[in-house]
Amino acid sequence: MDNTLKKEKTYKKLGFTYLETAEIVVALNKLLANYIVHYHKLRTFHWNVEGGDFFELHEQFEVEYNEAKLQTDTIAERIRVFGLKPKYTLQQHLGLADIKELQDDLAPLGMVKEVLKDFRILHDSLLDVLNAALDSGDTVTEEIVTQFMRRLEKRHWMFTAWSKS
Repeated sequence: MDNTLKKEKTYKKLGFTYLETAEIVVALNKLLANYIVHYHKLRTFHWNVEGGDFFELHEQFEVEYNEAKLQTDTIAERIRVFGLKPKYTLQQHLGLADIKELQDDLAPLGMVKEVLKDFRILHDSLLDVLNAALDSGDTVTEEIVTQFMRRLEKRHWMFTAWSKS
């Protein structure tokens, strides 16, 4: 019995086998792809917002894309912790992401509604990672995702409140 346990340990990364983390890594790669596309849209909104809400939204879109930039790094590094490499081409991200690029210019309210739509998609993607982490007993990924969700839910509330003006 002791030999079996020792043999199993050689196949583990930080206490998890590759099989145990496979679902987490798949979900993390999808989350990463969603954040990459979301980041690009936020940069586009930041550069192109016009009108009476320019100063406020220009600043808030910058706050969001800076946060998305940090979150993509955290997600990619979490994938690396499991001994794998995150997806890294734009084509891979666009193919995996549920968040889609925009083809049309939007007015400020349309931009905020698009951000809110992306927040809902990100929230669903975060839940997928959370469920995979819970199934594997991965408390670190669970904590990371919970922190992301806490912030996302607050920002969703704030952008929703703004869009009612």
